[in-house]
Amino acid sequence: MTERLQKFLASAGIGSRRGCEQLIKDGKVIVNGKVAELGTTVSEKDIVEFDNKIIQVKQSEIKLIALNKPEGVLSSSARDKKIPIVYDYLPNSRNQRNWISIGRLDINTSGLMLFTNDGNFANYCMHPSNTIDREYLVRARGEFSQDKKKSMIEGITIDGELHQFTDVVEGERNGSNQWFSVCLISGKNREVRKLFQSLDMEVSRLKRTRFGPIFLPSTLKKGKTLELSEKEINELKNYGK
Repeated sequence: MTERLQKFLASAGIGSRRGCEQLIKDGKVIVNGKVAELGTTVSEKDIVEFDNKIIQVKQSEIKLIALNKPEGVLSSSARDKKIPIVYDYLPNSRNQRNWISIGRLDINTSGLMLFTNDGNFANYCMHPSNTIDREYLVRARGEFSQDKKKSMIEGITIDGELHQFTDVVEGERNGSNQWFSVCLISGKNREVRKLFQSLDMEVSRLKRTRFGPIFLPSTLKKGKTLELSEKEINELKNYGK
């Protein structure tokens, strides 16, 4: 994970972010033996020097918690009337800055949501280039066919944007309803529902069951949280590499 050099310097206590930008412009910051330029990004592997000293930032311990989000709850920090929000269910929820949401689920979708105390880690997990897939359990009404499955995997353009699943597994059928397990990489808004709807199928239940290597624990009840281990955090960091 990388961050802008001026932010790194400011976090290390060298000065304000704007002041650190000026230090970079003045050629006073060295990265890996070379004079840095504005726009440089650095990671934990880079050696940053200022005033003939190597600059280090004390890294705060990354924390990661899983929430089994109930239906009818907003994935938001802003309260709309009396509708509950996900932060109502988190530890230390009075101070929402303690937790950063890794993606969202719409109000009628339940299941696995992840929260972290580290903004860089959250951005890393959400960035499409890191190809962290998500898995959902879907109940939908309507006729399903192999042609529809093929379209879902090849991708369908909806409102000028490509939507697609990486995998679709058919499950049990109950009358007009059928269960599916689907996987996707991007986190576009309402992507699962839009794909089914575009093929004349209506989603009546939607639940996220996995985010990368992290599965929703079967023992985690709706509205409850679980702090994840360092091993699970590292698995998420290295997923797909």
